[in-house]
Order: sequence, then structure tokens, then C-alpha cells
Amino acid sequence: MIRVFALCLMFFPGAALAQSPLVQQVVDSHVLPGFQTLAQRTEALKAASVEACTGLEAPYHDAFDAWMAVSHLRFGPTETQDRAFAMAFWPDTKGFTPKALSALIADQDPAVKNPAQFSEVSIAARGLFALEFLLYDAQLSTAGEDGYRCDLIRAIAEDMDRIAVDILSDWAPHYAALLTAPGPDSRYRSDEEAAQELFKALTTGLQFTSDTRLGRPMGSFDKPRPNRAEARRSERSLRNVILSLAALRELAALLSQGHPGTAAELDAAFDRSIALAERLEDPVFAGVATPQGRFRVEALRNSIDEIRAIAATRLGPQLGVAAGFNSLDGD
Repeated sequence: MIRVFALCLMFFPGAALAQSPLVQQVVDSHVLPGFQTLAQRTEALKAASVEACTGLEAPYHDAFDAWMAVSHLRFGPTETQDRAFAMAFWPDTKGFTPKALSALIADQDPAVKNPAQFSEVSIAARGLFALEFLLYDAQLSTAGEDGYRCDLIRAIAEDMDRIAVDILSDWAPHYAALLTAPGPDSRYRSDEEAAQELFKALTTGLQFTSDTRLGRPMGSFDKPRPNRAEARRSERSLRNVILSLAALRELAALLSQGHPGTAAELDAAFDRSIALAERLEDPVFAGVATPQGRFRVEALRNSIDEIRAIAATRLGPQLGVAAGFNSLDGD
């Protein structure tokens, strides 16, 4: 906590230099507080792992909750050195995470005792999903020697905390200044370019939740894929959708505050989606294997796509921006 407070002292004096009040407000109210919380939660998880390698479920979920509040901010400091993937390597379409963890345990790789070396191991063996396997998977939670597995858990927790601190440190004051004070020689040449970055985070976050968090377990009508749900071992699949929608709702409200009609429309659309999600009562989307359960998840997905449409057709033009290309668009 002391470490995070010390970092925070550097963060907020840049407001006087800002050229874009809208972007500045998003950074001050949404971006920086989210990454501060993430750093606090990973610090708590690391401290808990030092005390014991069991009973880590609560700090694990707290850290994952904090990640969901910022996971849509996939630009700048989170993309440096693939930090976002190192924090949360998913979807893992080839099953690299259990393979990488099994190899470390089988070899008793000494990298777990050296933070610098561990930061160089496979991304698949790092972050929230690697830790999920070690805490919740029937095989990997008991694999190998207890002592080594404990060292591996601690190494992952420490690595996650370092990543969170590095992201936070890069955001302020450096990246926050780039985003809030654009100029001809800056990464962002205008207020519109800075706003477009944030708008793209909103639309891409919605697309990822619709296409990936919901689309992957849905599969096809003839071949549903509930085992592909995000974080199903820790029963977080639906929880992640709800938390992501809540975070994106906050971002949408900040971006649309100058346009009351669009703000109200977006807020009502988020209301519908979150209500549909909360009524599912299906933490791992197991219901997609039945026609009725699939229909309910599909209704949720359609409601999220309605938010995307409002953002694209109303909010984007009002901000003078477009979503632009993102990594989910393919080639």
C-alpha cells in the first residue's frame, strides 16, 4: 500500500498541462485508478503467497477483478513487452499454459527463484491463467513436489506484481502526458487521435466480450464449446463478462458525457446487458450445451452488439473518431 501511494503522488499534477479535458478526465477517473487498484491487488496477492501457498483464492479473485477493470486498455504500457499477455494469456487455443507449467514442474526449473529469469519464461506459464491452473486444476494443483509448486506460485505472483507496477509507472507521468497533451511531435498529434485511442478501447473491449468471452463457449448450435469459457476452472466466466461490462460502461459514460442523448442511450443499453448477464446464474456458461441455455447467452451477446452499434453510429461520429483497426479484426 505504501508503494502504491508513493507512486500515486506523481500521477495527477499533469492536469494543468492537458489540452483535452475529456481525455484528461478519462485518464484521471478511469485509467489511473484502475491500474492503481491492480497494483494494490497484485501486491496483496504476492504478500499472501509469501505467507502460504494455500488459501490464495480470495486474493487471486481480487487481482483478477482488478485486471478486468483495465483489461480493455490494450495500448501503450500494457502492450510494452507483451505485458497484457503476460498478465492474462487467454484465449489459449493450443493449450500452451498447462504444457508450459508441466514442463517447469517436471524440470524443477530454477527460474522460479530468480525474478529476472522467470520474466523470460514462456508467457503461457505466467499470469492469472497460469495461477488458475495451479490453484484450481485437479492435476496441476497437485503436480510435482509441493515445495517446487509453492515456489512456482510465488514466482507467478511476484511476476504479476512487477508487471502491474511497471504498467502503472509507465502510465504516469509519461504515457498520461502523451495522451492528454497531444502535439505535432507527440505520439498523438491531436485531441481527436487521443480520443480515438480511448474509443477504440471501448469498442474493442465490447467486441472481445461478445466474440471471445461469449462466442468461444457458444461454439456452434451443433457443437457448443462450454469448456472454452474464460477462467472456467475458477468459475469466473460470467463474472468476467459482468465486470468487463461494468468497466466499459464507466468508460462509455466518460466519453459520452458531452452528448446527453447518446449517454442515456448507452447507459440504458449497458443496463440491459448487465441485467441479462446477472439473470443467467450460469458461472461457466455450461448452459450453452442446451437450446434454452444457448438462447439466453445469445440474447446477452446480441445485447452487447447493440451497445457496439450505438457506439459506432452515435458516439464515434459525435467525438469525430472511428474505431479504426484493432488486433481482433484479423488480416
